[in-house]
Amino acid sequence: MKKLINSPEDVVREELEGIQLAHGDRLRVSFDPFYIVRKDAPVKGKVGLLSGGGSGHEPMHGGFVGAGMLDAACPGHVFTSPTPDQMFEAGKAINGGAGVLQIVKNYTGDVMNFDLAAEMLHEEGIDVATVLTDDDVAVKDSLYTAGRRGVGLTVLMEKLLGAAAQKGMPLSEMKALGDQIRASGRSMGMALTPCTVPHLGKPSFELGENEMEVGIGIHGEPGRHRVPVASADEITEMLMEPILSDLPFHRGEQIILFVNGMGGTPLIELYIVYRKAAQIAEKHGLKISRNLIGSYITSLEMAGASITALRADDALLALWDAPVNTPALRWGV
Repeated sequence: MKKLINSPEDVVREELEGIQLAHGDRLRVSFDPFYIVRKDAPVKGKVGLLSGGGSGHEPMHGGFVGAGMLDAACPGHVFTSPTPDQMFEAGKAINGGAGVLQIVKNYTGDVMNFDLAAEMLHEEGIDVATVLTDDDVAVKDSLYTAGRRGVGLTVLMEKLLGAAAQKGMPLSEMKALGDQIRASGRSMGMALTPCTVPHLGKPSFELGENEMEVGIGIHGEPGRHRVPVASADEITEMLMEPILSDLPFHRGEQIILFVNGMGGTPLIELYIVYRKAAQIAEKHGLKISRNLIGSYITSLEMAGASITALRADDALLALWDAPVNTPALRWGV
């Protein structure tokens, strides 16, 4: 195992120390328990937006804490759900009197622990609502889930709901908007290589020299099938066609198209994937009104990519364009 770490046990703590040193102008970091919160939290009268999950998917979620996006994020150990006490303390830290909305990826541990945290926050007199992301069309059930996995749509949802919260939208409307976004987006990913979890010290799965996994999960869970490595255009077709047929998307609709790197994929390759994805979307009569290309929800050093398509109207596009100022996503400021 070759990694830029000191010891597997210290990876998350030392990452958080680095985040605090790098972004102390906009964030605060709690070390007992672990969570990241925007420096000006709680913002009075604003719904607090909370998310989290296992570490190893950076910049999600901690890199999306800041004005116009998340108010707090809870990092678990690598590929391990955060604990209820993390969400509970983070929820209290961001409660400005308008309640807290939790964005939760559909992994069994995440769902269970966020539910427990919501109960604890309710007992403190804090209104809490939850939105689930389950956008992965690759498989219905996985090693970590009951039902579809939450993947790339989570990034788009955090941006859109973050803008809505910043504009003062109340909790009930935020919850309804989150459910609308959940119903309007689909994703699928693939891997060319496995990744190595630090405390395990070996790859999470094995791929042959000329093999790739189509439909992979962000923890290295198996996908739909393992096939010989293909060209970028062929791979993009393998991802786009299931996405567009699952919802389905209709001719004339606007979409936000997100091409994401899994951690070890250079940007030059992501633009090649985007090129073909845009051609396929155009062939289906879809208008790409906004896009995002880069590594935003990763799987350590895995080489691969995922694609997310989100049906969008003018109201959603306005939220997308709203200012955001986080370590990993920033525009309009």
